[in-house]
Amino acid sequence: MKDFVIVKTFTYPYEYAILKLLLDREGISYFFENETMIGVFPFYSNALGGINLKVHQRDKERVLQIIDDLNTNSHLRIV
Repeated sequence: MKDFVIVKTFTYPYEYAILKLLLDREGISYFFENETMIGVFPFYSNALGGINLKVHQRDKERVLQIIDDLNTNSHLRIV
């Protein structure tokens, strides 16, 4: 995926379940690199460098704002 950058790295899939819903609602294109492999083999997470959230460069600031809002203005938190 050309022009996609890593915004955040997670260890396990449950850490970003709410974030996926928010990104879908905003219509932001994203993908989680290594998501399937770590879903099948959770202990590979450290070896693979975690699950990387990648978004297009134009959406990077908006995604960082969504993550920040979720961590500060909500009882839900991104780990």
